[in-house]
Amino acid sequence: MTKKLSPEEIRDMQAEIRALAREKKAVILAHNYQVPEIQDVADLAGDSLELSRRAAATDAEIIVFCGVHFMAETASILSQDKTVLMPVITAGCPMADMITPEDLAARKAELPGVPVVTYVNSPAAVKALTDVCCTSANAVSVVESLPENEVLMAPDRNLALFVASRTGKKIHYWDGYCPSHDRLTATDVIQAKAYYPNALVLAHPECRPEVIELADEALSTSGMLAFPKGRDEKQFIICTETGILHPLRKLYPNREFLPASDKMVCPNMKKTRLPDLLACLQNLTHEVRVPPEIARPARAAVERMIAIGK
Repeated sequence: MTKKLSPEEIRDMQAEIRALAREKKAVILAHNYQVPEIQDVADLAGDSLELSRRAAATDAEIIVFCGVHFMAETASILSQDKTVLMPVITAGCPMADMITPEDLAARKAELPGVPVVTYVNSPAAVKALTDVCCTSANAVSVVESLPENEVLMAPDRNLALFVASRTGKKIHYWDGYCPSHDRLTATDVIQAKAYYPNALVLAHPECRPEVIELADEALSTSGMLAFPKGRDEKQFIICTETGILHPLRKLYPNREFLPASDKMVCPNMKKTRLPDLLACLQNLTHEVRVPPEIARPARAAVERMIAIGK
């Protein structure tokens, strides 16, 4: 169990981390689901692919990714000239672990000629077998951009079903899922709406279809962060990992952001704490490096997505 730090200890450790990052020419990235003190000390916070792209454009020599393993892999894919570190190397993603390159290759053989659209929440070796990657924000536009009428989407079945509901194409999907999002039920959302009848419901596309049907909007985390701007509503029920509540409350202090359920917590996203980040910078430990023979085709799949736009 990680020792709970006092506010003074948090401030002191954050100052030490910032100084070390400057000294070692490192950029610190934090995903929106990280604990607040990690988000607050990061140079960049946001969605995983957005962070990797922004870090690649910096002159930093070291990227320290406070997230889960596939995110650090993506940073390595896009920044082969930089060293990528993870403060907690055991922070993984159960959904990314639900697909292997061997299994994907076998499924592709069963569906000859069907393009593969892979969610960025996947291992680098799976991206390398992919025609084009997608994010939760652009999955529909990526699928719509393809000339084929059939598509294989992997590894998130909920994202694939979300896309299928918004396109006329036949979607073959992998039977993977994010445990944190998949555990949210329609009953949970109905109960939250009963408590807060005037609140708008914002759901992540990784949620179950019946949850998305109850939502006012289905949005990625970056979409959720942008959505309240300029709106009159004061309350929002948030159907995604609870870490997003911290940046939402910072951006819109006069609004109320309510978790659809307290059970939407990703234990892997909560593994990284300030002492882990400090030790990583001090010792330059837990490097994640994607070999060039995997990074090249994986990067091509990401770049095809970027070329599509949005």
